[in-house]
Amino acid sequence: MTAFFQNTIGLPFGWAWFIATIVGILVIALPLMLAVAMIIYADRKIWAAMALRRGPNVVGPLGLLQSFADGLKVFLQETIIPSSANKTLFLIAPIITFTVALIVWAVVPWQAGVVLSNINVGLLYILAASSLGVYGIILAGWSSNSKYPFYSAIRAAAQMVSYEVSIGFVLISVVLWAGTFNLGGIVEAQQGHVLGLFNGFGFNPLLFPMAVVFFISSLAETQRAPFDLTEAESELVAGYQTEYSSMSFALYWLGEYANVLLMCTLNATLFWGGYLPPVDWAPLYLVPGILWLFAKILFFFFVFSWVKATVPRYRYDQLMRLGWKIFLPLSLTFVFLVSGYLMWLRVGFPA
Repeated sequence: MTAFFQNTIGLPFGWAWFIATIVGILVIALPLMLAVAMIIYADRKIWAAMALRRGPNVVGPLGLLQSFADGLKVFLQETIIPSSANKTLFLIAPIITFTVALIVWAVVPWQAGVVLSNINVGLLYILAASSLGVYGIILAGWSSNSKYPFYSAIRAAAQMVSYEVSIGFVLISVVLWAGTFNLGGIVEAQQGHVLGLFNGFGFNPLLFPMAVVFFISSLAETQRAPFDLTEAESELVAGYQTEYSSMSFALYWLGEYANVLLMCTLNATLFWGGYLPPVDWAPLYLVPGILWLFAKILFFFFVFSWVKATVPRYRYDQLMRLGWKIFLPLSLTFVFLVSGYLMWLRVGFPA
């Protein structure tokens, strides 16, 4: 795109690069915001279907405009800041959460060669950027100067840190097998990975358990049911968002669903072939890679909603036990198994 602005319009390289980058950001951010609005609608429809209800069906055809009506409602509401709150941090916290939810998409490959920033350490960038999200939650709880949001923020911080440890070890297994931190390289390493036929590390018996651990950890990382202890209505009112209203609340709302979409994308990209078709068969490559990626994202989002509609909420001690006593030892064990197998496969053990 930089070359297009240079050659067609005649801009110098600096301006051409700047405009091309802005265009690339908008091409990702604007459809993402629309997608967030629509998956909120889809989420509610899936829950309704599983509970034998109708769900949104009045605003617009089939209720498709319900999310936009909700967005307009919060936009028109008054922004109320508690008198005893730290006003600066109170307003900055949702901005941090929303911004972090957007910047991570910069390194996601949509198909071969189509990525905003094709950096060699894309996976490390995602880990570093997504870890910043905890600051938005902690600041929201502390700056509200209320015991319920603060308690929820402490819960959320402990929960996110606990499951990021397991996610880190799971990603080590993926990086060992792919031999790169670049997300595009990880996707390409999955082509014909199993029997020269299936595209995806998830089809590998050594990596399939890690795919399951990563999926469950994704639920905990995004505070989705059954791990939504940060918003437990019976004990925390509405969690760290209790004192928020209007657009500050909407930023948390949008950031949460943007993170859910991101985790669905990472599940598809790291374990199930990303923009590659499930089977390494030439006619399937006629379908654009971005469509395969969208199909996988939608599948994982359906499973996210399915889990929320059917699985009861964990107790907090159960949540911590799962993260520290089950997932951490399991992911560590598979790091040793994968690294040992790869050493034997690529180098061989001395006789």
